[in-house]
Amino acid sequence: VAFGPVVGGAVVEGISWQWIFWLNVPIGILLVPLALTRLTESTGPAGQLDLRGVTLASAGLFGIVWGLVRGNAEGWTSPEILTALSLGGVLVAAFVAWELRATAPMLPLRFFRSAAFTLGNAASMFMFFGMFGSIFLLAQFFQTVQGYSPLGSGLRILPWTLAPMFIAPVAGALSDRIPPRLILGTGLSLQAAALAWIALVSTPTTPYGELVAPFVLAGVGMALFFAPMANVVLSAVRPVEEGQASGANNAIRELGGVFGVAVLASVFSGVGGYSSGEAFVDGMSTAVLVGAAVVAVGAVAAFAIPTRRRRLEAAGRLRSEPLPDAA
Repeated sequence: VAFGPVVGGAVVEGISWQWIFWLNVPIGILLVPLALTRLTESTGPAGQLDLRGVTLASAGLFGIVWGLVRGNAEGWTSPEILTALSLGGVLVAAFVAWELRATAPMLPLRFFRSAAFTLGNAASMFMFFGMFGSIFLLAQFFQTVQGYSPLGSGLRILPWTLAPMFIAPVAGALSDRIPPRLILGTGLSLQAAALAWIALVSTPTTPYGELVAPFVLAGVGMALFFAPMANVVLSAVRPVEEGQASGANNAIRELGGVFGVAVLASVFSGVGGYSSGEAFVDGMSTAVLVGAAVVAVGAVAAFAIPTRRRRLEAAGRLRSEPLPDAA
């Protein structure tokens, strides 16, 4: 998180943007022997892969994202967009229907009977919606409007992305002593306030110094979110189901980021554009304010997460359903 924008900027500036995709190849190759020799194998309760669920979910989300990304360019009432969105929605509905009857579902929908699991994942989706969508536009703002290089743009985002290195470990330790919902809600509130601050002070000539404080505030908010979220989601299911719960949370988080980039880019295109610095800032500020509002909704969801304590494993009373919520 911290060095991604810097390394990415250096690669784009020093080589070309296509090399971003090659960057992880040698890392992956180096990790293969470590994974094969050092990681202990483990299995979950399901004995088979839910290929139909994977296919339905992937195809449905692909159609929805395709429609959102291309909506402004092709027109929201064009046959391409209407078909993509409609087909995507139908496939997602089919995925839900299949998961309800599958013997080994990819995502057991009974997880969502737990208020902690449902509200935690909702908060995660809203958080990454606002954060990724906003950073996507801010990186372009520094380059397109203020004339910085890709590396210079990445360096200027560091006050935002460095904070988790120092704050996240503290937040993780505190989540065992303080109700995680308070830490999560506070973090999302700080993130929403920071995004609104950025949107309100941004102009084509805004000095970088005026953005440092909201960037730091956003970074602290992001850091307070990371570790407690894992605590909330994994404590909502049985230990043998933690893999599925973690996978679901990761997928929902990434989905929030994809939707954030797609939707906020559409807002940007609808209000502003690349014709001038003023047009870019008009579009960016409106989009980032929308992102701030979505993150604020996530804060409300986070504060509503019930306090939970998982004691079933110690008591030897593992059950097939999520644990009951305790206020």
